[in-house]
Amino acid sequence: MEEKKAHLWVKDIRKDDRVQGLYLVKVKRLGSTKRGDPYLGMTLVDRTGEIEARLWERVEELSSLFKEGDVLDVEGSASLYQDQVQLTLSDLRVSKGEDPEIFLETTPKDVSEMMASLRQVLKGLKNPHFKGLVDRFLSDHPFVSLFKRAPAAKNFHHNYLGGLLEHTLSVCRMVELVAAHYEGLDGDLLLAGAFLHDVGKVKELSFDRQINYTDAGRLLGHIVLGVSMVEEKLAGLKGFPQELDLRLKHLILSHHGEFAFGSPKRPKFLDAFALHLVDDLDAKMNGLGRFMERDRQEGNWTDFNRLFERYFLKGKVENAEETLEVSLQEERLQRGLFSR
Repeated sequence: MEEKKAHLWVKDIRKDDRVQGLYLVKVKRLGSTKRGDPYLGMTLVDRTGEIEARLWERVEELSSLFKEGDVLDVEGSASLYQDQVQLTLSDLRVSKGEDPEIFLETTPKDVSEMMASLRQVLKGLKNPHFKGLVDRFLSDHPFVSLFKRAPAAKNFHHNYLGGLLEHTLSVCRMVELVAAHYEGLDGDLLLAGAFLHDVGKVKELSFDRQINYTDAGRLLGHIVLGVSMVEEKLAGLKGFPQELDLRLKHLILSHHGEFAFGSPKRPKFLDAFALHLVDDLDAKMNGLGRFMERDRQEGNWTDFNRLFERYFLKGKVENAEETLEVSLQEERLQRGLFSR
């Protein structure tokens, strides 16, 4: 019996590699050359990244076999196109019995340890009303099961299984520090808001073979879904103060900061501003860090990042010592000229 060949991860594909294996079709598009000949362009992914692929022969025949979201068993070779590795496919077939762990990345951190740490952080809540609300979520076993597995986003940050838990724990830990540093902030309100700000993600996103939006996610979004989930839990609590209700919901509704970023409301008091800034910081640090880790560009600078409209330095500054010495020499020269 033939031994199964190890999967060649996208991050490891190099120029001149022969590639044969299972990859998920993230994007599928038909195009034509300047001569009018059809070709099929695809973005193929596994849990380590994505790669562009082209099929130049039997385009109509093979294109009819699959759609976006399908898994293909492909054969081809890797080459460089505009300084990026790209696959030229010679054959493909639809696969049915694939291992979903090939395509969905998982948090590198221990999920059980993170969940235990989150519970420990939330034990620090002193306000009995917030404590009662949070406990209703933590004792909801179907919710906790989804919460531990869900990603925090489809694309930019913490977009892997367990990402929602990882992001939430990080935000909770940071708001503790922020609340202790700045006077006038309500530490319990911030901590409850940090825990609940993204709970709607468990209903916004599906995460089977790939991360995608549910119908509810596209129609309502995680912010509205999250407020609805909080309202369901509050319905079973007696005597929850109206002011705390309004402030907590405002934190959830405003945590994206601006209308352009999907917030139904912009932050209107200090705690809301603090949560927005901490959430934004954690998302950007994770997203940019992963972008730089996965960058395939040679040299010290990444490929151009369209989201932030800039290149990022990922290595050491070249000739830094020589540059510093030249600067010091120029400074000494200027001092000599102006001291006369």
